[in-house]
Amino acid sequence: MKNVWTITRKEFRAYFDSPIAYIFITAYLLLVNFLYLWTFFVVGQADMRPFFGLMPFVLLFFVPSISMRQWAEERKMGTLEILLTTPVREVEVVLGKFMASMGLLAVMILLTFNIPVLLGYLGSPDWGVIICGYLGSLLLGASYMAIGLFASSLSENQIVAFIISIAICTLMLILGEWFFLMLVPDIFVPVFDYIGLGTHFESMGRGVVDSRDIIYYLSVIGVFLYLNVNTVENRSWV
Repeated sequence: MKNVWTITRKEFRAYFDSPIAYIFITAYLLLVNFLYLWTFFVVGQADMRPFFGLMPFVLLFFVPSISMRQWAEERKMGTLEILLTTPVREVEVVLGKFMASMGLLAVMILLTFNIPVLLGYLGSPDWGVIICGYLGSLLLGASYMAIGLFASSLSENQIVAFIISIAICTLMLILGEWFFLMLVPDIFVPVFDYIGLGTHFESMGRGVVDSRDIIYYLSVIGVFLYLNVNTVENRSWV
């Protein structure tokens, strides 16, 4: 674990040693505050469910933007082979990069605390829904991040990694949506409904924490981090 934490600190610090972190945080906060507060003042209800309803789509673009550089940048700078010749295992590097990226994403998400503070001042929001919604946002973001890191490990081109990441995340997001389920045979509906990332997020956005949802997200994260480790071990770059 010492190597994992060392890589995590190095990668996390690298975000803030450049304008990258500040650009992402500022753009994210401006976008979500504008989208939510515009809706809030129109509807006039102290409810964060519309805010969490935005998360699957907002994170769909921000997370791949964060993850796309992790492996592609290493290849571009020629530091990947040097990194992997040091006494660290591929799994430690993958976990370190994942945790550093999640650190940045967690900062972005948690900095939206101004919204629940505002709602608490103006009304009586359901704090259970707010806490569950933030937990769901972090788990959904972590799933996107694991997929994004895997996509980044497939290519040395950041744009290609970005496109692959968005494609996989979008597919997994819509698998459980009603318009997709209408196209599949009835016998497969429960399967696709369970696989869909959005299905599990919707219940948490409503304030319902089900252990099956948490296990699902942890499974998705684990599968794609495992695929990431295998890709790095095999040096399968395109």
